[in-house]
Amino acid sequence: MIRLLLLLATLVAPAASAQGYKIPGFGDSNAASLNQEYYLGRAWLMSFRRQAPILDDALVQDYVEGLVYRLAERSRLTDRRLEIIVVDNPTINAFAIPGGIVGVHSGLIAQAETQAQFSSVLAHELAHLSQRHYSRGLDAKKTSTAAMAGVLNSLVYIAADPAGAGAGGQAASGSRLRYSYLDEQEADDLGIHNQAAAGLDPGGAAAMFIVLQNVSPDNGAQSSDFLRTHPITEKRIAAAKNRAATYPNRIHEVSRNFQLMRARVALSFIKDNDIAIAHFREQRAKGGRYAVPAQYALVLALTRSGEVGEARELLAPMREFAPDNIAYKIAEAEIDFKAARYDAAIALLQQGLSLSPDNHPLTMSLANAYFKGEHYSKADKLLSRHARSHPGDAHLWLLLADIQEKSGNALDAHQSRAEYFALNDAIERAMAQLNAALSLAKNQITAERIQTRMAYFETIEKALESLR
Repeated sequence: MIRLLLLLATLVAPAASAQGYKIPGFGDSNAASLNQEYYLGRAWLMSFRRQAPILDDALVQDYVEGLVYRLAERSRLTDRRLEIIVVDNPTINAFAIPGGIVGVHSGLIAQAETQAQFSSVLAHELAHLSQRHYSRGLDAKKTSTAAMAGVLNSLVYIAADPAGAGAGGQAASGSRLRYSYLDEQEADDLGIHNQAAAGLDPGGAAAMFIVLQNVSPDNGAQSSDFLRTHPITEKRIAAAKNRAATYPNRIHEVSRNFQLMRARVALSFIKDNDIAIAHFREQRAKGGRYAVPAQYALVLALTRSGEVGEARELLAPMREFAPDNIAYKIAEAEIDFKAARYDAAIALLQQGLSLSPDNHPLTMSLANAYFKGEHYSKADKLLSRHARSHPGDAHLWLLLADIQEKSGNALDAHQSRAEYFALNDAIERAMAQLNAALSLAKNQITAERIQTRMAYFETIEKALESLR
């Protein structure tokens, strides 16, 4: 066990050191337990990325991250080094893994009707983390860390099974992240408290329970894994309503961005362009509060289909109404991409970044615009700098590698691709990329940097082997 922890400590030591974190000594039982959770969580995440479909959507990712951190700031979490992943899966699920891994299936975003409903699930999962419900359950059962790794691995099968009821779900049925009734009650209460503290509607929890209950008339018995492990009862709904009623009445924000992200997710589930366009035309024609998100999704669907004239016409009044909205700005840039107007897209996105420096979705879009416009050196410079603050974004490293290859920067391209492979638990392929980079090194300093990274990846591989 100590050997595994030391390997894992080495695994993440560079990132920890860079952020000013100190690895606690294993003599302190509480600190050692938190250490185990942190390193096991990060090692597990590498395996998860390789096997589960991660949503490649910088706007949705950035929105979910912002909401999680907003809630985390008001939570009882003592270690807020979080990693947030959005799984490309239409089933309803969310999970918080010991060590600060927060996962959301895109299906949950689609099913929630408001930001308060969606954030209530995040607040609930963060409460499980802050109270360390899973680890306390292991202590009570005197279960080994190997058993903990086995339970975490079950989530991979669930995420990789879009139907939620295939072999993966059955294999995981005996090893989910189950909590006791008292743990669930505590997570409900704390989640509602944190929701209110973050300025979000505390009534979102009860409203989300009702949505989930309607989705699952059988109370989750044959529904998604989340509903099987979080059964909804009338008693639970009543308790959530009563808890929310203890907070002062106030007018809460109606998040336009949540509805836009929900529309993006809904579109991602419809692969046929003609069906998507027809669906969102119908939704838009119905009017009401979902008319604007439906129009936004229609713009995206038309763009995807190459119907840029109508897409631009529909987007124009939305841009005029909210000229600084980042989602609308990126939608216009995507229309320009489709029309091969790369300079126009670049100018628009540069202006956006001048107002929102280092914004992740804008940066990724601008890098893509530079790439499509064959401004490879600019794209390389922009994304290489951005990667320092987003080292865990596998999609970023893959785009950066493609950019560097096009610019003729083979040395850095091999290193970027190595980071992509390592994040996806493909250490052997990562090592092959670093060996290729080493052969191109022109000085000793570069060679030593690459060799240090190779030693780091070897340590990762040993740690991951211990978890398999």
